[in-house]
Amino acid sequence: MSDRLALPAGSLAPGPAFRLPAARAYSERKPLKASRLDQAAARIIGLLQLGLTGWASRRYAHIARNALARAEAVAALSDEALQSRIQAVTAALRAQKKFRDADITEAFTLIREMSGRVKGQRHYGVQMMGAAALLDGRIAQMATGEGKTLTATLAAGAAALAGLPVHVVTVNDYLAERDAEEMRPLYAALGLTVGVIKEKQEQPERASAYGCNITYCTNKDLAFDYLRDRIALGQRASDVRLKLESMHVAASRLAQLRLRGLHFAIVDEADSVLIDEARTPLIISAPAGSQFGTEVLARAMEIAGALASPQDYLIEAAEHRIVLTDSGRERIAALAAGDGRGEASAWRGRVTREGLVRQALSALHLFHRDEHYILREGKVVIVDANTGRVMPDRSWSDGLHQMVEHKEGCELSGARSTLARMTYQRFFRRYPRLSGMTGTTRGVAAEFWTVYRLPVARIPTHRPVQRRHLPDEVLPDEAAKWRRVTERIAELHARGCPVLVGTRSVAASARASAHLSEAGLPHTVLSAAQDGEEAAIVAEAGQRGRITVATNMAGRGTDIKLGPGIAELGGLHVIMVERQDARRIDDQLAGRSGRQGEPGCFQAILSLDDPLMESGLVGRGPARRIMALLGPARGRAFGARLLRHAQMRTERLHGRMRADLLHSDQMQDRILAFAGHAE
Repeated sequence: MSDRLALPAGSLAPGPAFRLPAARAYSERKPLKASRLDQAAARIIGLLQLGLTGWASRRYAHIARNALARAEAVAALSDEALQSRIQAVTAALRAQKKFRDADITEAFTLIREMSGRVKGQRHYGVQMMGAAALLDGRIAQMATGEGKTLTATLAAGAAALAGLPVHVVTVNDYLAERDAEEMRPLYAALGLTVGVIKEKQEQPERASAYGCNITYCTNKDLAFDYLRDRIALGQRASDVRLKLESMHVAASRLAQLRLRGLHFAIVDEADSVLIDEARTPLIISAPAGSQFGTEVLARAMEIAGALASPQDYLIEAAEHRIVLTDSGRERIAALAAGDGRGEASAWRGRVTREGLVRQALSALHLFHRDEHYILREGKVVIVDANTGRVMPDRSWSDGLHQMVEHKEGCELSGARSTLARMTYQRFFRRYPRLSGMTGTTRGVAAEFWTVYRLPVARIPTHRPVQRRHLPDEVLPDEAAKWRRVTERIAELHARGCPVLVGTRSVAASARASAHLSEAGLPHTVLSAAQDGEEAAIVAEAGQRGRITVATNMAGRGTDIKLGPGIAELGGLHVIMVERQDARRIDDQLAGRSGRQGEPGCFQAILSLDDPLMESGLVGRGPARRIMALLGPARGRAFGARLLRHAQMRTERLHGRMRADLLHSDQMQDRILAFAGHAE
């Protein structure tokens, strides 16, 4: 393969150096506290930043060109001479307070050569551009399939050689462990240690993993470990106090911690972690002394079943909440009045009884099995809507989890009280140096800057993209959609093309599987219910005639290799059967095909029964009548525009929810800080 860098001609003089943070006992940056006016100003600056990305890209191209120019000379070095050069650049990096372009160029050249010798993979020029953007504290927007895992090794390796502890943050345990093991030989050859955070590790094991030069972990594990450290540190953990304590106290609080602080984070799939998951606060809880028993929960379910919508309550599906009307509040009071069953105190207070019934209504109408959770070994296990993966150690708060357990007939888990609370926005802004990678920043580039002060750098592709996007097909109802999907898959299967069918939930995957089975089409399902077989399923998804049905689990981080002769058949064909909440997530699914210049195809086959239509301006009934009047071709185009509009409304709603959560988080931080305990 050619290492030629196909980039715009010309270069700039070396730009400003990459500044290194000062050492602290438990490193973290002071929280950014900005008013809504400050955030509005930052958003304007963020929009202006989009027009300046060309300047940064030319600078990173200059670093990449210089590194490639040295490649031939470095390739001629013996192993001993290469190690000697690595030691020299390590000393140079650690002697400086800033990353200088010359040192970065040298480090990239040496890491690239070592990767070639150890792994047989040498970084492309565009991967070095992406790594330079990461060291510069930016979001590197790299197309799916461009090798972001390998790109991260350049930035993580250079930063670790400079003495910075590095956290490489991924969206799930599978990717964290896979990437750590895959890249461990390269890091070891550079003299660097690698740790990986796994499920059910105890504190000493986690501390050991975080004590390595480079640690691979998930965003959830990392944030919760930080919260546990904040609880252990207490409220008087100043930097000076911790340094003095570590010198004079044998059992220092620092020895009880998991992390060494926050130094440098590289966030893979940054839009998922920093944007999509930022709507959910992170809460650490402990078992509470009491809880409502089965009788109270059963009574709440009875009362909820006696209420009618929209007279007594409204279901706001887009915001995923239940709103009680005045009529509903009066009816709840009447139904609960004089109730001699159960714990009478549960029904005396208006706030308590309405909260119980609201949670019962939520369990009945908003939280559905095989969509928001699955049942595993008699327990309710939450499914992450953004990644499609299970979260076995998580639970819903305020009694909702117990209400869902009661609905499903499971043994009730104990009630819990909140010990610490934080949002991803507040957590990741505490890194002195933060960067990320993603395949798309469509619609959220300004938010990256507003919230995290992260500008976006768009990195060109190594080879031209050959993926074909076929026009969307929108059918009137679910039955017509599945007939068309089955027909299309059968056609592709007969030609031997591998097909990936993208769904939103476990339930939708089960429906797809049922239709394919009825049509006699052999297939494999990848969802939260089959997460243990993920590696094997992904490995086979690009083989001849393979049909794979997958939730969001296959939408990020998975690299589907094409089998022999598949490129000649047009590559992997991706069929999306439901719109996601954001177009960025649709783009991620499309990016499973046509990677690294390979051929591929993407098509959306949808219906007006799509869940997103619940937030649309036009109801399903009128939309179907309009489609019928317009005829097949124009009607499908009309349906496609309706679904796209509904998706845009959902994107705007989620953006407002993230902004409101950040604002309330800052307000709570100020109030609690005044009371003497911010977290």
